[in-house]
Formats: sequence, structure tokens, C-alpha cells
Amino acid sequence: MDSESQLLDLRTDGERGSSNTHPDEPEHQQETPLGTGQCSSPGFSASCLTTAELQQHWRAVKQEIRCIKLLFEIPSARTIEQASSRYVVYQIVVIRSGSYDRERVAIERRYSDFLHLHQQLLQDFSEELEEVPLPRKKLVGNFSEENIAERRVALCDYLTQLYARRYIRRTPAFIAFFTHPELKTAYDLLRGGRFSQALEVLQRALVLQRKLSTHDPSLLVPTLCALVVCQRDLGDFHDAFQTGHMALPAVRRYGLSRYRAPLLEAMVDLGYKLEHPVAQLQEELIKVQNSPHGPVSLMSLKELVVQEFT
Repeated sequence: MDSESQLLDLRTDGERGSSNTHPDEPEHQQETPLGTGQCSSPGFSASCLTTAELQQHWRAVKQEIRCIKLLFEIPSARTIEQASSRYVVYQIVVIRSGSYDRERVAIERRYSDFLHLHQQLLQDFSEELEEVPLPRKKLVGNFSEENIAERRVALCDYLTQLYARRYIRRTPAFIAFFTHPELKTAYDLLRGGRFSQALEVLQRALVLQRKLSTHDPSLLVPTLCALVVCQRDLGDFHDAFQTGHMALPAVRRYGLSRYRAPLLEAMVDLGYKLEHPVAQLQEELIKVQNSPHGPVSLMSLKELVVQEFT
């Protein structure tokens, strides 16, 4: 039996044997850490991995196959008073269950953000959301401590119910609710040359993306590439090179040709700066640039990244 068959057989057996399923989900949602070389897409083929990545993937699958579940908390809220408006922002924390979550990132959202999410989801899931109503505002007393506390609990339950439905938690709208404002801020900072501040915001957003996008690691690639740009411009060549190595397997695996040549070019440059061997990366870059299968981006990674959220 070849390596690909062994991997797929082991994965299938693990899914059959595990009984820790989500109440509303008949099959497991696999955790797929980007950078481990783990391919979870339906079209997975061992040929998409290098030997080292395949070995890492084999060890990861052999060690553990488990269902990943997220919990949501809204531990606090605060009232913002401006000259012409007054509103409440709710602090949201996304927690990975099953073990101690060391990466707890808090974000803040207004009720209008929840309303926007609900309206987006209604466009595709109007019938399904009949059982998941968005908590409504009250006509009076919206800013009383008692009403804010009640709404915190209700909004937390709302997010939990949305996440329990796989067809909703994998939608771009649901993921964007937790990440889009931070990513937009980060890219604005990056375009303004404020790389240190952009780096901090991108790292926080990446934590949330990893938790919410285990079904599709390709969603992390733009953020990882933006991190490479920030780290390189700040002189953190080692971190930039390591971050690039985290992004590259998904770029290859999911056919993200828009990023492949710019990322490889950046990594070759970083490798020279660090005096790392880059012959394989350089060979891959030449092969991609001469590929007859379609146009290759001729932009630098930085030029490509700054186009996000424009």
C-alpha cells in the first residue's frame, strides 16, 4: 500500500472510530495546522507535498485525529459616547475547546455588526435562521447595565447557535464578522508604512483565522503573506522566512498561482540574506515563471499584498 493510501485509510478509520461529534454535525471538522504539510481537501494527493511535508503530515495524522470545537464568550461591554451618537461595543473572545487555549484574542463589535451579519446570512439561509433569531434591541433602556448584561448573554448564545451549523460557520460572512475589521485596519497600516503596528494587528487576526478556517487553510495565505512583508521590512528576516514556509504548502496545494511566484521570490531573497540554502526554492520559482499553464503574477509580494482591502 502506498503512502497516500495509508494516509487516507488512517484518516477514514479515525473518523469512524471517534464518537466526539458535534451535536449538529454528522462528520468531523479536522484541525489542519498550516505549515504541518497536512492536506485535508477532497482532492488531496501525496504528490502535492515534499518528502519532509509528507513525513510531517504522516506523524500529525498518526498522532491524533480529533474534532475541533469553538466556544464564544462575551465577558464585557462598554458604552461609547460621541458628540452625535451613543452605542455599546461588546468584547468577544473565541476559545478553542478540548485543551487550554493559550491564544485568546478579544475583539469588539457593535450591535450593528451583529445585525449586518444576520442580514447577510438571511440572504442564503432565511429558512434555517428561523430558529436562530438575532436578539432585538429594546425600545427603552438599551444602555442600562441590566439590559446590556442580558444582551451579552443573548448575543453569545446567538454566535454559539450559528457556529453549531456547519453550513453557516464556513460562510465568508461568518468568518469575516470576526476578522474583517482587524484585517482592514492592518492593511491600511501596512499601506501607510506603519509595519510594526500592522504586524501586531495581523498576528491577532491570524489567531482568529486559524480557529475559524480549519476547513480551508488557503484562507490564511493572504494574511501570512502580509506578515512576511511586515517582518521583512522590519528586518526580521528569520521570522519572515519561517512565515513564508508556513504559507507555501497551502499556496502549492490549493493552486494559488497569484501568490506563488511573488512568495517564492521573496523567500529566495530572504534565504540569501540569511545564508540559507535556497536552490530548491529557486528551481521552483524558475519552473513557475516558465509554466505554460497560465499567467504568473509579475508583481512583488509587497505590491500584491497592498492590493488587499482596496
